[in-house]
Amino acid sequence: MHEDFRAALGDIPVIDDEVGIKRKSRDFFWYSPILFEQLRDKTAELVVCPRDEKDVITVASACARYGVPLTPRGGGTGNYGQSMPFEGGIVLDMMGLDQLQWVKDGVARVQAGKLLYDLDQELWAQGKELRMFPSTKKTATIGGHICGGAGGLGSLTWGFLDDRGNVVGARIVTLEEEPRIIELRGNDTDLINRSFGTTGIVVELELPVENRTHWRDMIVAFDDFISAVQFAQEFTASPGIAKYACAVVDSTITPYFVHFAKVIPEGKPVVLLMVAPSGVIPTAEIAAGHSGTIVYEEDMAEGESNPAKEPVYEYCWNHTTLQVLKHDRSVTYIQTVFPSETMYRDIEALRELFGDEVLWHLEFIRAGSDIACTGASVVRYTTADRLEEVMSLHEKQGVTVVNPHVSNLEDGARDVVSYRDRAEFKLGIDPYGLLNPGKMRDYTPAKIRQAG
Repeated sequence: MHEDFRAALGDIPVIDDEVGIKRKSRDFFWYSPILFEQLRDKTAELVVCPRDEKDVITVASACARYGVPLTPRGGGTGNYGQSMPFEGGIVLDMMGLDQLQWVKDGVARVQAGKLLYDLDQELWAQGKELRMFPSTKKTATIGGHICGGAGGLGSLTWGFLDDRGNVVGARIVTLEEEPRIIELRGNDTDLINRSFGTTGIVVELELPVENRTHWRDMIVAFDDFISAVQFAQEFTASPGIAKYACAVVDSTITPYFVHFAKVIPEGKPVVLLMVAPSGVIPTAEIAAGHSGTIVYEEDMAEGESNPAKEPVYEYCWNHTTLQVLKHDRSVTYIQTVFPSETMYRDIEALRELFGDEVLWHLEFIRAGSDIACTGASVVRYTTADRLEEVMSLHEKQGVTVVNPHVSNLEDGARDVVSYRDRAEFKLGIDPYGLLNPGKMRDYTPAKIRQAG
């Protein structure tokens, strides 16, 4: 790292030991054996730990002047190498910016490095809660969730993070010799939403918050997988039940749920739920109609805070895959979206086709005015070619695949057009292409500046 660049940082804290740098240069990219081989040697030259927005501006200016790549990082909980430095340079550890600024009129203003767990705790104290959070709530930051995620717990009611209204505003720092502060409002927040920090250094966010609900964790066991899916569809389509999560997990995965081994019957698929207290009885009635049995019920906050317990959300979304990976590092996963009109036919056909090669896990979420069935199934990995074939066979069946084994935005996107818009925006705020380089395939820097 150029001495003049280090000097330009002044007294901003840094991590410069090899172990510390390597730790902050990693995320959960190893979920994918493809990405593991591609990214395993990627590392920063220095980790910089800003304490406030002024520090961020100082770092951004120094990077622009000396041509140093900058990769923003929250909690490092992404699965696609979002916070990994593909071209060296620095990792900007944002966790020092961790203040809840204010809550008013159903909106919270928060610094990007705030841990989601801590944020929800502070919101709860004011009778509020987040609309959604990832299964990595305890270790992820709000900035990382917005810039690197797509949805999560709460998406059953509120949809994707980039759905209109789920992000009210964002404050970003540009990467130029004289960095600017830009406030994005309304639809313009899409420019930073799931952009991996390529379109500005997000320092603050404004998000809608809801009145707190004391959610109940529930696990319902079924005799067969299709019955579990049918229950999930009826449950999610019931407008009178306030709900936060609904995950269907096959009996091939539940043996890896060690914490719940005593309550989940052997050989039974289950549905994992977060339900408002007012919805517990109608949920039980719907379950009974599909021969389902409630085998577990607990207050979510108790499961979250009591060391002897665990919240159900840590067995949903990508944590489902993680529970398997804890015991079997040879597996990976795929992400899918099932057409609602042919969902049952497609699921049954693919289950017969793949046998025990695919371990089934579905999440129900809101997609516009409809409820969508998405998949994050575990796959027994053999070769890259076979994994590609598994995804292709899903697509041949008419199922959409959102590929989690690529590291650039466009190849893993639901909407490529939106990334073209972001690439154009990036030209104005990152002219040298130094913000998280390598993540936006269709971006060409407006200017070239060599490091050092």
